[in-house]
Amino acid sequence: MVMTDGKDLCIAMYPWFAFGHLTSFLHLANKLAVPHVDGLPPGSETTADVPVSLHHLLMTAMDLTRPAIDASLFHIRPDIVFFDFTHWLPAVAWKLGIKSVHYCTVSCATVSYTLSPRRNLLKRELVESDLMEPPPGFPSSSIRLSAFESRDLTIPSLKEYGSGISFLERQLTSLSDCDAIAFPTFREIEGPYVAYLESKLNKPILLAGILPRPPSSSLEERMLNWLNRFDPQSVIYCAFGSECVLREDQFQELIHGLELTQKPFFATLKPPVGAESVDSALPPGLMDNIHGRGVIHEGWVQQPLVLEHPSVGCFMTHCGSGSLWEGMISNCQLVLLPHKGDQFINARMLSSEQKVGVLVERMEDGGFSRDTVCEAIMTVMDEDNDIGKEVRKNHNNWKELLLREGLEDSYMEEFVGKLHGLLEA
Repeated sequence: MVMTDGKDLCIAMYPWFAFGHLTSFLHLANKLAVPHVDGLPPGSETTADVPVSLHHLLMTAMDLTRPAIDASLFHIRPDIVFFDFTHWLPAVAWKLGIKSVHYCTVSCATVSYTLSPRRNLLKRELVESDLMEPPPGFPSSSIRLSAFESRDLTIPSLKEYGSGISFLERQLTSLSDCDAIAFPTFREIEGPYVAYLESKLNKPILLAGILPRPPSSSLEERMLNWLNRFDPQSVIYCAFGSECVLREDQFQELIHGLELTQKPFFATLKPPVGAESVDSALPPGLMDNIHGRGVIHEGWVQQPLVLEHPSVGCFMTHCGSGSLWEGMISNCQLVLLPHKGDQFINARMLSSEQKVGVLVERMEDGGFSRDTVCEAIMTVMDEDNDIGKEVRKNHNNWKELLLREGLEDSYMEEFVGKLHGLLEA
């Protein structure tokens, strides 16, 4: 549905089932459907297209699609509609007799920890220290946040995220107004958090149990040839997602930390704050020191295929949900270096609860050093290290469980069954 001069223009798209075609059609649809907002650069389609400081404008643009979504739902009349940040969608769905499901792409542990009704967040003034301790009755005593992590979660949640509403209000409204909540997770991993949240919100929680699909393509030849040069399980792969931007000093500490391991490494990173490119921000003389055993790449890589390669033995990750699932089902040992939001909870859950990875030690202000980066990597890659032995064993056990034949199918069967039950309620 496209809004032009106050009129609705309904456009249907049915592209060829090839990824490049689907992506092209999606980009065109986004350009047509997202209303213009002053201050938002032309052509902005996703959060990857704009800095974090402009994300609220993208959310404003999404909120302006409400009339079009309302009209579309009126004509389509689906049984159920899934949503995430559009807190107004349950109200639109309710008046049409449509059930709404809040589909959370972050972990259930994160939602349980930060947004539990037991915190009474909208009935008092939220302060930076509020999220350092878990809410009353939270099922894990080992998940706690440092001062800088709590501050990072608290401050953005109080800022306007869209027109006239804070991020916190948007999330709490979504949780309270929907008919059910869904997560793409597994009960085996997050069962206690699911039970806790379900009891506090008094509404059903559905688990989709979705893992990354095995890649059907092949690794780029240049990348394949470089990885083939090294021994099995010897290469460090470092990737922080599409939106993480480090300060320049932290960018350089990270690179120096990788260098200190004396192991081959491949790092795919965005340019740090204030730098035009990754190359311009590299420490002087670094490329001479690593003698071809290290690559610092700017741009997209075939991450699942990289993690599958026999020479890759360590995955340093920012702990985004997608990357963590890819890491969990790989043979790579996990080094956890979260940067914002739900990544802090994910990292605590995997390091303290499941004990499948090692968390990089941080300073009080959230900074890390080359030595702590190197230490965390060597811990998981050293076969004689007791901590490394434990996380390798636990990781292997979880990998086998998650890849157990029939597990995903059983979750999807239950998921669909609960959707039918939701319609009958």
